[in-house]
Amino acid sequence: FLFAFEAVKKERSGMRRRRERENAMLDALYNGFAGLVGTLNDLMYSYLLIILLLAAGAYFTIRSKGVQLRLLGESVRVVNEKSGDTKAVSAFEALMVSTASRVGTGNIVGVANAIAIGGYGAVFWMWLIALVGGATAFVESTLAQIYKKRSVKGGSYGGPAYYIQAALGSRSLGIIFAVALIATYAVGFNMLASFNLIDSMSSYHFYDTFVTASGAHLLPIIGGALLALLVGVCIFGNGNRIVKVTGVLVPVMGLLYIVMSLVVVFMNIRIFPSVIANIFRDAFNFKAAFSGFTGSCIMWGIKRGLYSNEAGVGSAPNAAAAADVSHPVKQGLVQMLSVFIDTLLVCTATAMMCLCTGIEPSDSLKGAPFVQASLEHTFGVVGPYFITIALLLFAFTTLLGNLFYCEGCLNYIAGRTLSHRQMNVFHALACVVVFVGAQMKFGLVWDIADVLMGIMALINLPVILRLGGTAMHALSDYMKQRHEGKDPVFRAKNIGLKEQTDYWN
Repeated sequence: FLFAFEAVKKERSGMRRRRERENAMLDALYNGFAGLVGTLNDLMYSYLLIILLLAAGAYFTIRSKGVQLRLLGESVRVVNEKSGDTKAVSAFEALMVSTASRVGTGNIVGVANAIAIGGYGAVFWMWLIALVGGATAFVESTLAQIYKKRSVKGGSYGGPAYYIQAALGSRSLGIIFAVALIATYAVGFNMLASFNLIDSMSSYHFYDTFVTASGAHLLPIIGGALLALLVGVCIFGNGNRIVKVTGVLVPVMGLLYIVMSLVVVFMNIRIFPSVIANIFRDAFNFKAAFSGFTGSCIMWGIKRGLYSNEAGVGSAPNAAAAADVSHPVKQGLVQMLSVFIDTLLVCTATAMMCLCTGIEPSDSLKGAPFVQASLEHTFGVVGPYFITIALLLFAFTTLLGNLFYCEGCLNYIAGRTLSHRQMNVFHALACVVVFVGAQMKFGLVWDIADVLMGIMALINLPVILRLGGTAMHALSDYMKQRHEGKDPVFRAKNIGLKEQTDYWN
């Protein structure tokens, strides 16, 4: 009996040592992968993307004579135009889909991270990237409209992959972009949305009650499974369902969030002037900004601004191409408006919630807990619950809007419209990704999303810089007709467009 007992002890001890070695190997692999992704992230946003984003935005702003400010009133007017095709997506519905993807957990968690790590000045650089990014968003969405394709079921579809092929004659580059978009939105951004939602619950007392004997938290598993199930219930249908659901949720969600931020500002109005002063002071404190650039307000402001409004990334053009409008410039103006809604309204709302309560940002207090702590300071126990509910709505609409983009790119890669059954295979995989994202760690999940988004921007920005002249000619044609008192109607020949288009010949 003693001999058998000793043998069992040795066997269990050996199994425990093997598990420890396996866990150590997995940790090493995880840390190595996280380090590689983090290095790529720093490289892309410290040098390449910051220069490219600001240069493209400044170039389009100058060439269009400040279209994002000059025609802001016009963009509000055209967003209310109705579609003449009942099967097509209206300009407003396309705006809601793109806004659903833009206005997501990054507007809460991403902004809080930027302030916590980059300081007050990060808010100014988010504002700047939105202002110059409005011109970039106008150009890419106008191009998507010009080169969009006619659907056999009615309506239209398109995006960067389509204008890359039509204008540059490169289907291979179009496929590369489509793959990058699917990886970014179906994997990177959807994992991040799921993670941010579950992470917001870590500040509650009940979070530590869902713990196994080994110390592992069960809430990410339970919450991730429930979120994946909820998304699955909605997306196992056609794309029109996504459009309708986001069209209802986005306006309600955004308005409630902005109203709450205004209440916070008015309840802390004495602090507000000093908050604005600190934002501009830190933004132009170039010694602090450029020393240790990877943690500076400039990098974090631009990085989180790009993640939030996606101007130049090439995502919103996929929704813009689906809109039924009489002139491509109309939808370019509408998508330009989406950038302002996202950053200048929703992101600013988060910033004011955090900064007007007097809680100082820090690297230890970041993400959803930072916003929750700020609102708890003003509203008591109600504040954190409001942020959790807002994150749930933000995450849900983001997940739906992201998958809407991916479906168009899958059809492009296949060269045909995929069957309902084939698309449901992708939907099932997307639900698995949502579950996996809830189990991720903070640093890695953000770095993966940033790197994948950066790859998209590095493909799309040079393309729209090359094709920008076509968008500018379309803008001139639009303004000429408006000055003549007409409702602008586009024809490809009016701007000397040589490429054949499905809609505008």
